[in-house]
Amino acid sequence: MPKIGMEPLRRRALIDATISAIGERGSLDVTMSEIAGRAGVSSALAHHYFGAKDELLFATMRHILAELNADTRRALRLAATPRQRVSAVVAVSFSDDQFQPETIASWLAFYVEAQQSSALRRLLRVYARRLNSNLMSGLTGILPRAEADRIAEATAALIDGLYIRRALKDGVPNAQSAIALVEDYLETKLSGRSLP
Repeated sequence: MPKIGMEPLRRRALIDATISAIGERGSLDVTMSEIAGRAGVSSALAHHYFGAKDELLFATMRHILAELNADTRRALRLAATPRQRVSAVVAVSFSDDQFQPETIASWLAFYVEAQQSSALRRLLRVYARRLNSNLMSGLTGILPRAEADRIAEATAALIDGLYIRRALKDGVPNAQSAIALVEDYLETKLSGRSLP
């Protein structure tokens, strides 16, 4: 069994602590000292690994996106039909790994901060392009491209909108309800189509 060095473990602990701190605070208004304390390391070590707080925030967003991308790719490999590909993308968006209060709050905080940060704005554009591409990978097997593009755009807006709505509520996120809302929209748009 390969050993994992301390640096990757500490970097991951700092990223997890960042997500936790943002989730609790509901904003990016957290300090490196606070994050380091949550991760069980010194502020100096946090600065050593990431430099400034902005770099840690950027690394955290990249981590969230990488996890989402890996989960989506695994789900798409298991989908046998175009329609199953679309449902797989929706299900991953609201999976237990993704649709957690801390992660939801982090997404909302990153969306807000992206208005000021070109680096975060670029990452969010990557996310939007990937989501569209993943949805289109199924929808173009069912619909003409222009129609598939409109439905992909609306589906992505529903997914993002449900994250925003969830961030504004207290309590445990209800993934099944969110999935059902998106699937209802898709069924309405795809009913009567010959689905492979």
